[in-house]
Amino acid sequence: MRLLHVVRTLNPEFGGPSESVRMFVRAHQRAGNEVEIATTDAPGEGPAGDAYQSLMPCPVHACGPARPNYFYCPRLDSWLIENRDRFDGVIVNGVWQYHGVAARHAFAGRKPYVVFAHGMLDPYFKRRFPLKHLKKLAYWIFQEHRTLNAATAVCFTSEEEKRVAAEGFPFLNFRREIIPYGTMGPEGDPEALKQAFWDQWPMLKGKKYLLFLGRIHQKKGCDLLLDAFAQVARPDLHLVMAGPEEESGWGAELRSRALRLGIENRITWTGMLRGAVKWGAFYGSQAFILPSHQENFGIAVADALACGVVPLISDKVNIAADIATDGAGWVEADTVEGTVRLIASFQNMSSEELKRMRSCALDCYRRRFALNNAAEALYAALGLP
Repeated sequence: MRLLHVVRTLNPEFGGPSESVRMFVRAHQRAGNEVEIATTDAPGEGPAGDAYQSLMPCPVHACGPARPNYFYCPRLDSWLIENRDRFDGVIVNGVWQYHGVAARHAFAGRKPYVVFAHGMLDPYFKRRFPLKHLKKLAYWIFQEHRTLNAATAVCFTSEEEKRVAAEGFPFLNFRREIIPYGTMGPEGDPEALKQAFWDQWPMLKGKKYLLFLGRIHQKKGCDLLLDAFAQVARPDLHLVMAGPEEESGWGAELRSRALRLGIENRITWTGMLRGAVKWGAFYGSQAFILPSHQENFGIAVADALACGVVPLISDKVNIAADIATDGAGWVEADTVEGTVRLIASFQNMSSEELKRMRSCALDCYRRRFALNNAAEALYAALGLP
């Protein structure tokens, strides 16, 4: 089969969709299928001339530049219409931007397409950002509900995400499918991967640290993490904050918070980590921590499990129940008190208990979150053989 992924951007700093596309590309290719990507990125767009397209192991069609308002991109419209007959099925990644509308214009009633919500229909955003919700409601009424209702299916990564999706929005009439999700996991020798991380961050070699890896964003609970770390973390425990910072300047605010809490010298801010350096950060950590207020899946959680690293997560991560059931990590409320309990529970484990939980973490990954079956489930959602 020949498949097409449509995504607004391949810029990894914009969160999970670009990483999801990259992993699905590998899964499609492993299944013996051909895959291409269409995006509203401009040709060659990327940091220091390193085009985002180069991050993907397949043909990428950069149809931008897109206009700022909902990333309107007429060249994407024309490219999709001109090329639609080459593809057996289409996966649209993300909602609320124009690339979904362009896919509907090109494929509805002509080719099967599914929409991967990537957590963007979670009611958390309605509660947390009410003014943005009003803009989304208008867009929903005029465009978005048509895109989802015309799709062969709308795909979610957990039963909870499927259940709560689009609460408070009218005109819901789309088919909901759960696609087992996960990560391809690390490649290479763990010691070599750790060395790659230490080569870039030599001051962390030999340190015991908790790893936060994700966008530095309000929904991730970074402020809770700093407060809890200051309260309960042992003096020899360090904190690595790995991820891109929002343009809002919240990273600077968090650094000021760390200074007020007296823990600025116990935190290393690395920015985004990729490839071997990212996997080395996982392997070198004592545990992974994510006190998020909303997480439809949490690829970084699955990455931690794939490395046999214990995740310390909030109950707002939609796969938290699976991890708790498997005894693969600690789960608490997305509050300062809950995050304190996460760190304290981890610190109070004996070496044997920690070894056992790390083994459970790896087993949990292999049974639930390896990406082996996701591609086949996606083909079924598309109605493809």
